[in-house]
Amino acid sequence: MRIDALVDQILASYSEYGRVNQADADGFPNRENVVAVLQNLQSLLFPGYRTAEQLDEYNLRYITGQRINTVISLLTKEIQKALVYEMLRYNGKNKDAKQYLCYALAEKTAIAIIKELPEIRRMLVLDVQALFKGDPAAKSDEEVIVSYPGMEAIIVYRLAHFLHVNGVPVIPRIMSEHVHGKTGIDIHPGATIGESFFIDHGTGIVIGETSVIGKNVKIYQGVTLGALSVEKSLSDTKRHPTVEDDVTIYANATILGGKTVIGKGSVIGGNTWIT
Repeated sequence: MRIDALVDQILASYSEYGRVNQADADGFPNRENVVAVLQNLQSLLFPGYRTAEQLDEYNLRYITGQRINTVISLLTKEIQKALVYEMLRYNGKNKDAKQYLCYALAEKTAIAIIKELPEIRRMLVLDVQALFKGDPAAKSDEEVIVSYPGMEAIIVYRLAHFLHVNGVPVIPRIMSEHVHGKTGIDIHPGATIGESFFIDHGTGIVIGETSVIGKNVKIYQGVTLGALSVEKSLSDTKRHPTVEDDVTIYANATILGGKTVIGKGSVIGGNTWIT
């Protein structure tokens, strides 16, 4: 079969299954650009840990400014695309007008996450300290930041959560699924997680969209904070558990349901099933 015939077959499938292809590259957030934004945000949070570069008191200000400009520029474009896409889905056409209306909101949100970085850093320092204190194998805060998959998942969650609660479509999920693929830890950006959060080992952890987790909570590998089977029409209801402060949940425990509450100071044994 000639190449032209193969091309025709593939193009025909684009028409037949139109909803699953995105020929208009400018019409939907680009995963590669979102990951680039995420990597720059992580470097702003912990400079010197993510990339092979020489930082000192003379160039740190310049590199920080350069990264901020990169994030604002890239993220504004991707948020704008996400907002326009959502508006066109629910409110019909006139794409040019909607792009104009969405740009200002996108830029405002991109600047807002930069302004929020000091507060996110404050929370992440507490998370690092919780990981270091809670794991006898950890030798330093630096080791936790560089090498612990649980810490990387928490960093990305806190960034994605900020965008999620500020109404950004799609992009928070791209961020969370990127780190999910790297670490095996699946935290929905809609979940609410308090300070000093400790993920030990981490592989196989699932934390659903409406989960609420308090302060000083420790979770081991394989834990699921999930939903009971519900209809799609109930997607706006609380479907996932609440875990109060100072709780430890051991490996492979499964806790399900929006009405399920794990009380303050509880210890949940491994391989338990709780509804």
